[in-house]
Amino acid sequence: MAESGVNPTAAALLGLLHDGAMTGGQLMAAAEKRLGPYWSMTRSQVYRELPALAEQGYVKLGKPGPRSSQPYSITAAGKRAFVRWLTEPPGRDAIRNPVALRVAFGAQHSGNQLKDLYTTANEYHTAALAHAREQSREAKKAGDEFGAAALDFAVAYHRAALSWLKSGPTG
Repeated sequence: MAESGVNPTAAALLGLLHDGAMTGGQLMAAAEKRLGPYWSMTRSQVYRELPALAEQGYVKLGKPGPRSSQPYSITAAGKRAFVRWLTEPPGRDAIRNPVALRVAFGAQHSGNQLKDLYTTANEYHTAALAHAREQSREAKKAGDEFGAAALDFAVAYHRAALSWLKSGPTG
């Protein structure tokens, strides 16, 4: 755990809550829309972090809404923890690419398995690239230069993945 007392997932939730109170479901939707092209969070991570953040005093629960959903809002302590987190070194990237892992064991694949792997990955990265480009354009249009810069990372990542897929061995 970082000096701020929050991990990157918790920090992302605190950052999103700067936009206003949200339920766990709303936070998931906001994370997918705003961060999804370059940062993944699972529903279980979100619902695990929210009670921990509340226990630390970084978020507070609002009044229950429809279907017993409860909005969370960031507290002053949560804002301070988020600011401390922003000043900490980001740490190292953790690259976990399931396609690269399978390619590493390519000698054990049949030629068709590798071909299918590359085809599926190519389709995914082509669609993800188009989505990231569109989100980047929208962020730029909205004047969100920082959001656009992060989305440009996703654009570059998917371009690099597509380039790598074209050069990969096929067995």
